[in-house]
Amino acid sequence: MKKYNSQIIKKIIVPTGGSDYSIRAEEYAIGLAQTHQAEIMFVYVVDELVIEKLSTVAQREETEQELKSDGQRYIKYALNLAEKAGVKANSIITKGRPFAQIVGFAKNLEGDLIVMGTHGHRGAERILLDSVAERVIEYSNCPVLVVK
Repeated sequence: MKKYNSQIIKKIIVPTGGSDYSIRAEEYAIGLAQTHQAEIMFVYVVDELVIEKLSTVAQREETEQELKSDGQRYIKYALNLAEKAGVKANSIITKGRPFAQIVGFAKNLEGDLIVMGTHGHRGAERILLDSVAERVIEYSNCPVLVVK
């Protein structure tokens, strides 16, 4: 098991999805990266379940391409924020179940911290939603900072 020193943060994994919550998490992670002289890996996951639910078999490739295109825009925005702040950042777009991909990248890249946004749902709405943030917290090997 990896030992954590609360003062050493060198690699921050930041899932992005283009929402205001994601952007807030990106900005927060960039501030942390500046403070700790850390590098950021922005991750966008094309959700296989979304492709399945939003399209027929004939439309899947088109839907996937559209989602990847969205991801490229979100990543470009995040990389621009990091560049303006003087923070070293890279990115990846992948496909799968978002929580599994995020946790996998954090583990494979030996991430020290995952910083991600959440919608802050409460009550019945929270119960009905499959929260990526909750799953990442549950399965991650490294600390997770959730930004509302």
